[in-house]
Parts: sequence; structure tokens; C-alpha cells
Amino acid sequence: MSGHCCSPGRHGPGGDGAAEPVEPVAGAAPLRGPRPGAEPPAHAVRLPGGTFRMGSDEGLGHPDDQEGPVRAVTVGPFAVAATTVTTAQWAAFAEETGHVSDAQRFGWSHVLHLHLPPAVAARAPRVRSAPWWCAIQGADWRHPEGPGSDLAGREDHPAVHLSWRDAQSWCAWAGGRLPTEAEWEYAARGGLEGARYPWGDELRPDGEHRCNIWQGDFPHRDEAADGWSGTAPVTTYTANGFGLFQTVGNVWEWCADPWRGGRVIKGGSFLCHDSWCNRYRVAARSANEEDASAANAGFRCVWDLAGPDRTGSGAHRAWTATSRNE
Repeated sequence: MSGHCCSPGRHGPGGDGAAEPVEPVAGAAPLRGPRPGAEPPAHAVRLPGGTFRMGSDEGLGHPDDQEGPVRAVTVGPFAVAATTVTTAQWAAFAEETGHVSDAQRFGWSHVLHLHLPPAVAARAPRVRSAPWWCAIQGADWRHPEGPGSDLAGREDHPAVHLSWRDAQSWCAWAGGRLPTEAEWEYAARGGLEGARYPWGDELRPDGEHRCNIWQGDFPHRDEAADGWSGTAPVTTYTANGFGLFQTVGNVWEWCADPWRGGRVIKGGSFLCHDSWCNRYRVAARSANEEDASAANAGFRCVWDLAGPDRTGSGAHRAWTATSRNE
């Protein structure tokens, strides 16, 4: 149960990724630096930071994911977007800056086989360890299922087919940055200490769906009992105790931390199912390559808050590097 089954890499471990249809059309886009002195937007949720219990000892994840042991971690104050970046927000950035995403540069990205016409899926290169992923030429943030698809009606859905590098550039343009894994998990928990999900320990309290994940026979049939097959609008379900929407399910979210030769991703996605990947818990984690992109990967931005405690997240980065991520 590797990270690539959940969100596939562009190259894959040991060549296990799908064959690349084309070479990149240009060099990697330069990473933009943060805007000096930028303040978080008014709609961002300001969090005080503090010490919380990070990780899980439940044994529900894959041992290689290293979710445990549960440990006390302290993060400084920061502000965080209530939602993942939407297609409309990403489009505004792309129009202003002319940013070309990694998927556009490579000329392809990964799309779920069920979201393609059968004839297209039948001839598309597949990820060998996760054959539900098809490498589709022309798939990118503007064309989520490849040529012929568009964003009509999906302006409030999460922007997808974006790499870690792309996410870094958007955050810097907005005056922010990607969260550390600890900041992400602290925010995703919404103040609930040690809970499995942002709302508690039951996946569907009183039978109510609280996130967008897979229902049915994975990967052959998605019953969409939660209302969605594929991405859902970013505010579809009830926010957590901090006012953040969909910190689990819907799309994976990039974090700043290095791990397994790539970058940490958190939260799971609409593809997650307990028969294969139950990484839609707040303690769950995976990783992917910095230039990877897929139809189930997005991000949310955080902003530093002015004041003497703004170095708190840096202290966590040092802890991360020495304890789990090397």
C-alpha cells in the first residue's frame, strides 16, 4: 500500500510509475519567493498554536507510514485557509502570473480510469502497482479529465493536477506558504485531542457522511453515497471546530516537509476506501514526488502571523527532520 496507489508519482519508485507520454516541454518553473511582510487575508482562520498530540498508535495505517508513536508537538500561531485552493483561485493566479504548471510542462497527468471514456482508458498507460491511474496527455488543472473536459460548474471545486512546486508558487504569490505536517495536523484536528477524524472517532455519526471518500467496490465501482464521485465543492461538508472545511477526503493536501525523497501529503482523497487505503484519518500520511500531479491532489495555504512566536513552526521542522523524515 504505497503512496503511489493513493496519489501517483510522475516517475514512480523503481520505474513503477506510468510511462511518460512526452518529455517536459520546458525547464522547471522557478519557485517564487514570499512577498515580504504580507499579511494573511481576512478570510483566513487565525490559530493560536500550542501543544497537541500528533500521530496515532491505533495501528490502522500501513506500518511504513510511521504514524506513531503519539507524541506532544508544539506549533506557533499561524493563519490557515478555511478551504483548499479552488479552481477559480488558481485560475486568477495563473492569469496574473502566467504560471505554467508541471502537468502542463510535462504534457500529461494522472486521471482515474472511471472518469474517462472507456476507449480512452483502454489505451492509456497505467501505473503498474495501481492500474486505476491512467496517464492522460493533455490532463491538467484546466482540463481535469484531459482534452474535452473543462472547469464549467467546478469553480468552487479544489484545484487539482498541481504539483508541490506549483502549490509552493501559489502560496508565495498569496504571501503565504505550505503548512508543515504538524501545522496541518494541528489545524485538521480542529481542537479535538486524539480523535480519528476532524469530527470525532466515528466515520459516519448517526449515518451522516462527513467527508468525500469512496463507497463501493474499489476501484471498480464508486456508489457515490456521500453525494460525489470525484471532487466535491470545497465547503460541501460541515467545518471542523476551527472552521476548516474538508481536511480529510476530497483531495490530498501538500505539506512542506520532505519525506521518502518527496514531500508529505495529508488528508486522503475521494479515492480512499478502507479496503485499500484508509488514509482519510487526520494522523495518516503519505508522500509524493515534488513534480507529481493527479486528479486527487490539491493544497491549502498558511500564513505566518507577526509577533515573537512566528518562529514556532521552524522549531517543528527541526524536530521533524531528526525524528521521522530522514
